[in-house]
Amino acid sequence: MAFVTQSQIQKFHEDGFLVLEHFFTPEECDSMRSQIQRIVAEMEVPPHCRTQFSTKEEEQLQAQGSSDYFLTSGDKIRFFFEKGVLDEKGNFLIPKEKSISKIGHALHAYDPVFKKITHSSKVQELGRKLGLERPVVVQSMYIFKQPGIGGEVTPHQDATFLHTEPLGRILGFWIALEDATQENGCLWFIPGSHTSGITRRMVRAASGASTCVEFVGSEPAYEDSQFTPLPISKGGLILIHGEVVHKSELNSSESSRHAFTFHVMEAKGTSWSKENWLQPTPELPFPPLYT
Repeated sequence: MAFVTQSQIQKFHEDGFLVLEHFFTPEECDSMRSQIQRIVAEMEVPPHCRTQFSTKEEEQLQAQGSSDYFLTSGDKIRFFFEKGVLDEKGNFLIPKEKSISKIGHALHAYDPVFKKITHSSKVQELGRKLGLERPVVVQSMYIFKQPGIGGEVTPHQDATFLHTEPLGRILGFWIALEDATQENGCLWFIPGSHTSGITRRMVRAASGASTCVEFVGSEPAYEDSQFTPLPISKGGLILIHGEVVHKSELNSSESSRHAFTFHVMEAKGTSWSKENWLQPTPELPFPPLYT
């Protein structure tokens, strides 16, 4: 692993992101990929994906099942699919390992391989270099970015979804488990866009609402020319400030772009919004990053 220098940390504060090539070894990446293969092989399709719905009411129930599945995934290992990969009975139209968009949101807590990576000594050391005093892990995701169908992720700020008071307390760790290129959907950032707060929040909707979450505010229109692509090789780590604007394009290539990502919050002097979709539970309070 490359030793992180003060000038790199300075650059992170200027840009709102930092690329650390070869932070993880190829072996560490492969251990995560093979673990995910095992998890997918044993996966049961979630019941809400299997319900055939014909009436409006059944359709609402299905949507409700889907939103409950998402809302209660913070302390579980759950499966989220690309659009159009299941028929109405919940059978796969393509091989199941190619149908998943992401797995979330507690691999870091419940899977030994991902737990080991998340709390690895080099991650802890990096946290200390960044001056984090009481970082806790709030969520993790394994993102597949499937060839041909891995959808675009529109420009956003992570703090839209993971809101804290004060802002500036969320940090994303994004690990490339395969080379990420412009062809297969690498991340794009607007350098320096992390300094003017957020324009949009995703909050839990009032109970009884037709959707489980709603947006308050709106995302401004960004120009493509503002974004810089960040291709990165397998094992590379991108640090992502909670307010930096970033996106990724559709994967139109023939290769996947697997990544493991997790978010930490500086818990010292910070309050986690009760309106966030993600909430700590008695079963899984946010675990400290430092062991």
